[in-house]
Amino acid sequence: MCKDFEGRTEAEALQKAREELGLKNDDVYVEVLEEVKKTIFKKGYVKIRVYYGEDGDSPVENEFEEKSRDVDVIPGQVLEAENDLERKTVSYISTLINKMGYEASVTINYRKDNKIGINIDSPDSSIIIGRKGKNLDAIQLLANVYAGNIDEDVKIVVDSENYRMRHEEQIVRTAYKAAEYVKRTGRSKLLDPMNPFERRLVHTALNDFKGVDTKSEGEGLYKQVRIIPFKESNR
Repeated sequence: MCKDFEGRTEAEALQKAREELGLKNDDVYVEVLEEVKKTIFKKGYVKIRVYYGEDGDSPVENEFEEKSRDVDVIPGQVLEAENDLERKTVSYISTLINKMGYEASVTINYRKDNKIGINIDSPDSSIIIGRKGKNLDAIQLLANVYAGNIDEDVKIVVDSENYRMRHEEQIVRTAYKAAEYVKRTGRSKLLDPMNPFERRLVHTALNDFKGVDTKSEGEGLYKQVRIIPFKESNR
């Protein structure tokens, strides 16, 4: 089942959904349908679609669902720290968030090769995640710098309320929709600026999408992906 909600922010719209439907944080999957920024001429708002009940899982394409299972993440899973690196990293993130002025429970929820998944559970998770995950990315960056001084081969993945999986699915869905547009119209389309990991998601997702090709444009860390008709590709 699904239902649409609107609010001045995504958090406000989601809060309306939780209150009306009586849902908890892990009962829903949220898709952002539309986001209008506030200007002097109009009010800003965010429109979301909330999936809940038996249909509460992501509606993303099966191909991406299969790829996302590369790391076995069980929602709510808590693993005991196995070594000093894990204990110190969990303590470091907990201290960091406390110094930010927020309460949180920091736990390990998966291990995969050299990756360690750390989850932040907090009543202020929307603030900890930040707009488009910027605060969560900053926390993850600091955690990796800290952990890298102990073991340079380890990679820390910090998440909260399963934001990263939801965000990745949204990026892939957006890429698919844009690719369909390019294939139908024969006109290229430029996506919003993304970090390197997000751009790789788009390139990988569309690698086998017939009729289009992708390339990155711009300078610096946040570049844009342009989806182009395959006939225009130099590849």
